[in-house]
Formats: sequence, structure tokens, C-alpha cells
Amino acid sequence: MSQSLMAREALQAPEQIRRQLYENQNTVKDIVTRVKKFAPKMVYLIGRGSSDHAGVYAKYLIETELGIPVCAAAPSVSTLFGQALQLEHALVICISQSGKSPDILHQVKQAKKMGALCLALVNDESSPLAELVDQVLPLKAGPEKAVAATKSFLCTLSAIASLVAEWADSKELALGLQNLPAQLQDIVNQEVKLAFNDLKDVKHCVVLGRGFGYAIGRELALKLKEVCGIHAEAFSSAEFLHGPITLVANQLTLVNIEIEDETFEHHKKQVDEVIRRGGQVLTLKGSNQSPAEEQVYKRLTPLIIMLRFYLDIEFVAQQMGLNPDEPVGLNKVTQTL
Repeated sequence: MSQSLMAREALQAPEQIRRQLYENQNTVKDIVTRVKKFAPKMVYLIGRGSSDHAGVYAKYLIETELGIPVCAAAPSVSTLFGQALQLEHALVICISQSGKSPDILHQVKQAKKMGALCLALVNDESSPLAELVDQVLPLKAGPEKAVAATKSFLCTLSAIASLVAEWADSKELALGLQNLPAQLQDIVNQEVKLAFNDLKDVKHCVVLGRGFGYAIGRELALKLKEVCGIHAEAFSSAEFLHGPITLVANQLTLVNIEIEDETFEHHKKQVDEVIRRGGQVLTLKGSNQSPAEEQVYKRLTPLIIMLRFYLDIEFVAQQMGLNPDEPVGLNKVTQTL
């Protein structure tokens, strides 16, 4: 079985993140200096697809580390409804691999007109988006040709973490980032977490996480859909009991994202309830003990889980007779308004 482009690009993530963290040190400091001077009262996130999912991670990290409220853009408010939002005290963070999507560019133009400070996390540093914004934090993921984003998503999360570590002056997060590339390489060499036999008969499933687990749950569900053709929907475990848990009666498969942080005990109770009701549970968690120097920092565990998942799901897709590099009906750059 040949290795797909998706797998090869995912395997590049540890080195690309190492490079990003090293090369972006001064850039991050410059950005944070300007952001602190601007003193935003809120953060407004713009992104589509995997970039939007990375924004959920940004929301949790910024709000927990800095106490600044964060919200996600609804692109059609600007592009189709024609409404310009009052963003004069907002830091707008636009996340895009290509920096070319028309709706993303339109929103940034509107945000700048309305007084926002605009920052782009973008992989293509020569893109229209990079030229438009006030500041650029390069993802430095390298060329990504696979339709299913892997290394660009992980590089986005590490870029967000490096920004917040500097902004919040978090020594724990900064140390965690130093150890992260080696820990990501460790997870590449560890055993499979999600195998063909786990998913071969699954047509529908729920991805359940809490906090930072939910932040990556949406990306995980997207990949199950686009790479394996499995209908997957992500929920916060706090919301799952409010109705959707009735699906367990239909022999529901649940993919459980387990992170040992402040949410762990609360999340575990919800998962235990699913098990009690007869649901099948597949648990994904970061390695508690990494051979690479220090234990994985809790805020960075989502990156460890996602890299192992990308590699596992690529292999499962191939065993299903699917081509992970050619998801049906998808293109790398999606044109939306």
C-alpha cells in the first residue's frame, strides 16, 4: 500500500512546527507589541473549514489565558447581507492556508474600514490576504497539496499558541512549545489509536469533546467525512445530554476526545453515561508520558491527538479502498461568498 500525499504531509508537521517556532520568534514579539498597544476589547475570528476549526482552539486559548472575549465571524453577514460590523476595538484574526478565498478577503477589507487591527495567520506569505492585513504571522507549513489539510492545521494551532504564550507571558505554554516538535515526532512512532476494525462498519458517529477537546472535535469530524465518507458530527459533551444523547439508542458509535485538563472529570461523566446506555466508545487521547523530555503540556495535547488521528485515518481510508488524496467533490481552495 503506497503512502498518500496526505500522510506524507502530515509526517512533515513536527519539523515544520519546529521551524515555525524558531523563525517566527521576532515576528511574534513584534505582533504582540502592536496588539498590546492597540489593547483590543475583543477578538474576531475569520476562517472557513479547517481554518474555522482552528479558530475554536484560538477561542479557548485566548479566553482561558487572557480573559478577552472571542467570537467567530458569520461571513454572509458581510458578503451577502451587506452589513459592516462595528469592530473599532477588535483584533481581527484571519486564518487561511491559501489567503485567496473571496469571502475572507472581503471581510478583512470591511474590518479594516471599521477600525479593526487585522492579523493574518496564513501559509502563503505572498497571498492577497498577506498584502491586505496589518500584520502577518506566517504558518510556515510549506506547500500543502493534499485536499485534506493536515500540517497547515497543526501549524495554525502552534502559531496561535506561540502568539498567546507571548501575549499572556505564559512560561508554561512557552516551555510546552519548546518541547512540542519532539513530542509530535514521538507520537508518529507510537501505536495506532484508531484502526480499520474500529470504523469498518461505522456509517454515522458522534465526536465528543469538552473545551479544547471540542475545539479539535470539529476538525476530526470533518476528516471522518471527507477522507472516509463517514457521517460524523461534533458535540461538546456539555451539550450532548441536552437531546442528542437519545441517539445512543440507535447503537451509536462515539469518538471520545480525552484531554487531562480542567474538563476531564466532567467530560468523563458524560462519556460514562453513553457507555451505560450501550453506546460504543472509541477513545483518542494524547500520550501521558512522552520520551521527549517533558510531559505534553495540557494546552498542546490537541496537536498530539490530531497528528496521530491524521495518520490513522489516512491508513483506514486506504484499507477501505478510498483515496485520501481525492475526496469526492472537493478542491483545495474553495470559492465562497
